[in-house]
Amino acid sequence: MIPQLQCSDLLSIADLQPREVAALLDLASALKQGTVRPEFPRKTLGLLFRKASTRTRVSFSVAMYQLGGAVIDLDPSVTQVSRGEPIADTARVLDRYVDILAIRTFAQAELQTFADYCRMPIINALTDWEHPCQALADLLTVQENFGRLQGLTLTYVGDGNNVAHSLMLICALTGVNVRVACPAEFSPHPEVVTLAQNLAQGSQVLVTHDPRSAVANAHVVYTDVWASMGQEAEAQNRIPVFQPYQVNPQLMALADPEAIVLHCLPAHRGEEITEEVLEGKQSRVWDEAENRLHVQKALLVALLSAQRP
Repeated sequence: MIPQLQCSDLLSIADLQPREVAALLDLASALKQGTVRPEFPRKTLGLLFRKASTRTRVSFSVAMYQLGGAVIDLDPSVTQVSRGEPIADTARVLDRYVDILAIRTFAQAELQTFADYCRMPIINALTDWEHPCQALADLLTVQENFGRLQGLTLTYVGDGNNVAHSLMLICALTGVNVRVACPAEFSPHPEVVTLAQNLAQGSQVLVTHDPRSAVANAHVVYTDVWASMGQEAEAQNRIPVFQPYQVNPQLMALADPEAIVLHCLPAHRGEEITEEVLEGKQSRVWDEAENRLHVQKALLVALLSAQRP
């Protein structure tokens, strides 16, 4: 039941094999249903978050407590990290204290440095490049609603950001057709697009600038804020550029009649999504938020189970 992952860290969705994604989702479902109850009473999870967080911080903490372990909040503002201690030095010290570390930061390279200098598992809890934990929760939500993943179509509408990157990769690995509709100047990074296309398990990976054609007959319509953390100064200037990409009833009318709506939250009602859609019958946003807890618990179980005693 507990998957044996080839990777010792989760820095990117691309670190996983298709069968590992499937196994993690199955484990998350079993944990959610309470049919398996692993325990790690002597393990400690460290949270090193340079970015604000509600869902990620709380869900990781609750997950580790439910597994019988402990959590320590390594707030950078009250540690030597804030005074410029080299990441390599911080990593080697933390490796002597905690058993697993979830990092939420800006640069993907910071995660890699921690992974290079730590024996303990490192989990990407969000960077500017990817958000793999969110993508796992998204696909668990889709699987719960449709009973499958293969052959479905997920359309992401908005900024080609870290969430879009991880969605492209996880959809490619699971046989889900993925379409990203975004303004030309806010497209996903070409490196990620190419990687997703190379990983695709017989599914389509498409980037377009036409939200209407992208949403046509889609089973899942997904959106995110138009300005991510660290881009607040650009928010007002982005609104007119992204306005045609708003997820509203008119856009949803083009999707499959049984389509569901996802949003990683927090949502700016009236910008990337309307109140009517976010709170409507097609929304699975609150189930999606809950599933962060279950997939992260599955990750903790899988990575801690592979650790030395």
